[in-house]
Amino acid sequence: MTRARRLVRARRVVVKVGSALLVDAGSGRLNRSWLESLADDLAVMAGRGQQVVVVSSGAIALGRRHLGLTAGSLRLEEKQAAAAVGQIRLAHAWKEVLESRGLTVAQVLLTLGDTEQRRRYLNARSTLGTLLGLAAVPVINENDTVATAEIRYGDNDRLAARVAQMLTADCTVLLSDVAGLYTADPGQDPEATLVEEVPGIDARIMAMAGASVSGVGSGGMPTKLEAARIATAAGSHLCIASGRREHPLRAIEAGSECTWFPASGRPGRLRKQWIAGSLKPAGVLSVDAGAAAALARGKSLLPAGVVSVSGRFDRGDAVRVLGPGGAELARGLCAYSSEDARRILGHRTGELEGLLGYRGRDEMIHRDDLVLLGDAEAGSGA
Repeated sequence: MTRARRLVRARRVVVKVGSALLVDAGSGRLNRSWLESLADDLAVMAGRGQQVVVVSSGAIALGRRHLGLTAGSLRLEEKQAAAAVGQIRLAHAWKEVLESRGLTVAQVLLTLGDTEQRRRYLNARSTLGTLLGLAAVPVINENDTVATAEIRYGDNDRLAARVAQMLTADCTVLLSDVAGLYTADPGQDPEATLVEEVPGIDARIMAMAGASVSGVGSGGMPTKLEAARIATAAGSHLCIASGRREHPLRAIEAGSECTWFPASGRPGRLRKQWIAGSLKPAGVLSVDAGAAAALARGKSLLPAGVVSVSGRFDRGDAVRVLGPGGAELARGLCAYSSEDARRILGHRTGELEGLLGYRGRDEMIHRDDLVLLGDAEAGSGA
């Protein structure tokens, strides 16, 4: 498979757009024609059945002009004020260009805690997964208006990688003002050459990284390499490519210069390994023969098939799943706390809201969050 096919064949793609591409550094205005061309590319991808998530910078850069804040270093409260003004303009721009191409747009604002703290991570993952299942295009940005310096990513490269990890994306594209990773700073070393593929990130690769010179964005090559570490470890190929052309995604697919970081494994397989071996189960769900047979066929675990619950656990905790004879069949992430699981065990989906007082998930453990023992290497869930 050629490198470009990694993007074409990906089922789920995260595309990060840098501020220096979206916002003109001199005027502080949106680069509308460029955004239109990117929207064309995204519409083509959606049209061939790919699920696309956009991580978009630009809110602070757009808001700064409207508030009369000069370019350069801003205090945290000034950044937050600029983000509050810019976010509405940024979201409106994405809405216009994507909806005019028949795509439904959703705005999602995340903070570092939303991808680091388990319950907030699960809520964000569930929301984004639902949006993608409904054929919407989530446009994500860091929620700069409420995040403090201590809980901010500070750049959208690593946020994009965390989103790719959260959604088990197959490919992550970082569109930037540079064509990729060079052996040295091409602005200072005329002998510098583009590195087309990086099989692993070591000290030598990190030494090649420089700093951001756009004056608009907050990232740089070091943060892109950190993003590559996160994404590739989660099973997502990552590409750093220049957005300094119209139709930048089309250009990548056509084989334009860029740097690829190949994934170290399939997303589903790595997630199965994580669930099966990296988590300490907090409880046990015992199931009947019908549920055990359904699990063997790759189905989710429904409350109707659960006969008992033991242990104390919260929503999102790992649990063991035991069959009628007491043998461990699987492990998974339970969609309910142990208290709520006891309330709904043995009941059908239509009864759950009446029992709980709220509308939860239909599944006790969704198949994406469940691995049969012995299946961690070959599992196909997301």
